[in-house]
Amino acid sequence: MSDYDFDQPIDRTHSSSFKWEHYRDRPIIPLWIADMDFQSPPELRDALKTRIDHGVFGYTKTPEALKEVFVERMASLYGWRVEPRWLVWLPGLVVALNVACRVLERHKQEVVTFTPIYPPFLTAPHFSERRLVTVPLAKVGDRYEIDLDFFRASISSQTGLLLLCSPHNPVGRVFEEEALRQVAEICIERDIIVCSDEVHCDLILDPLTHFPTAKLDEAFESQSITLMSPSKTFNLPGLNCAVAIIPDPKLRRRFDAVCQGIVPHCNLMGFEAALAAYRHGEPWRLALLDYLRGNRDLLESRIEKIPGLSMTHVQATYLAWIDTRDLNLKHPQRFFEQAGVGLSDGRQFDGAGYVRLNFGCTRETLKEALRRIEKAVRER
Repeated sequence: MSDYDFDQPIDRTHSSSFKWEHYRDRPIIPLWIADMDFQSPPELRDALKTRIDHGVFGYTKTPEALKEVFVERMASLYGWRVEPRWLVWLPGLVVALNVACRVLERHKQEVVTFTPIYPPFLTAPHFSERRLVTVPLAKVGDRYEIDLDFFRASISSQTGLLLLCSPHNPVGRVFEEEALRQVAEICIERDIIVCSDEVHCDLILDPLTHFPTAKLDEAFESQSITLMSPSKTFNLPGLNCAVAIIPDPKLRRRFDAVCQGIVPHCNLMGFEAALAAYRHGEPWRLALLDYLRGNRDLLESRIEKIPGLSMTHVQATYLAWIDTRDLNLKHPQRFFEQAGVGLSDGRQFDGAGYVRLNFGCTRETLKEALRRIEKAVRER
């Protein structure tokens, strides 16, 4: 029995929640944007209260204690020896994706990514006036794989950056070391920087281990940017605190230079929350994983029984990538909205015919959403 009550409903309807305000005064369950409906760990909330009681909220440097606990965490969880000087703290990973696109040399103006993918991967190259090249993931049985031949064929002399998502959003895939190694070998051969968004690395639901891409070997470290944050794991996206791990000093200087005058510093509450989460949040995280597994298992068992819907197994994240193509719906996301369930439109991920469902919610909320989904499909 967990010491944390993830079944407790939290009323977010009057909290200016982006997720819930989207359907304000409409009888629609919001299971779209990737934040959870659970309270963050109590130790984290206590740390924020203590800082509030201090009463002074001035400009804030990155706490040395946060750097230390983060480095320790990388070593203990992933066996990755990270140096504090490699860390660049940022107010979010979407910011980092856009910065990464702008560090490219003039003769390297193409950015490649594997689709379907979290929408900012698709927009960041455009905002940075870079050309986007997409490589579809290959569906093999009950999971997605990186199509190495397609990837290699998509690279040109102008390809300078791979935007990688590992674990993958939205398909929930945990890439094995060998798959990442093969990708890295291609990138080393073709002199391609890899920016690896690993924000979901602490949310592995299966008995698997996350492998940091930059850990592959020292040669690859020099052209890697790894992005991490406590935001998804501990439900802190509104506090805007993330980190880019950049071992190579030259690449780190270029990254820093792009940030100057454009990217603001992290706010002190984000720092305080991150420190408390990494210091004290592990029992809560493990309990969360147990609860998410239960939600995932319920979701997968119900979806496979609904004619016309299917999904691959979710190895990580709290996001499900649901295939609606057999229903021949013109607008799947609108169809489910009309049924009272708000999902993300797969077209935003370069996945027409799909929807993404966020199961980071109470079990009862998920059960009711599934009841509405099943009823809508059977009565269409």
